[in-house]
Amino acid sequence: MKISTFREIRFHGRGGQGTVSAAALLALAAFEDHFESQAFPKFGSERRGAPVEAYVRISNTTIRAHNQVYTPDAIVIQDAGLLRSEPLLRGLRQGGLIVVNSEQEVDDVGNKNDHFRQVYLPASSIGERHLGRPLPNTVLLGALAAGTGWVSLIALEQAVTKHLSSKGEEMVKANIEALREGYGFVSSEKEPVS
Repeated sequence: MKISTFREIRFHGRGGQGTVSAAALLALAAFEDHFESQAFPKFGSERRGAPVEAYVRISNTTIRAHNQVYTPDAIVIQDAGLLRSEPLLRGLRQGGLIVVNSEQEVDDVGNKNDHFRQVYLPASSIGERHLGRPLPNTVLLGALAAGTGWVSLIALEQAVTKHLSSKGEEMVKANIEALREGYGFVSSEKEPVS
């Protein structure tokens, strides 16, 4: 798998949803796929339920930028409720991908004239089924991977295994199943964004 350009992804969620972990897992997966990568968070007030942003860069050359991501190629929204209060789509590049944790399409995601691809999936429900808690992060990572092709499912599985191994085999297995379901949800839908 080869990407020809620099990719930036911005995650939006709430404290406790695994937003920062999702970014770290994506960067680890990109590294597993032999890319340069970086991930870092931006916290407001550090408390459960507070808005959180995390950023990922993936490139096949050295990454020199260390600032926030202002013009992402993709945005992952772990809590659709944030759309009512935050300008989450700011800076999204034309043709970019928006992955939203929602049971249905959300009116606040943009108008029909916007040239973005939008993917909606019930990530919290899927997470609840696999993990016993409504954690959407690995589900959304699977959807992002399927929707873009920027990292492989195998690399994501390896990253989950390494990152969560200290939490036990059952936790790793449950997260990989959630990841695969998110991937399958999107891969059966449309072609990846180039």
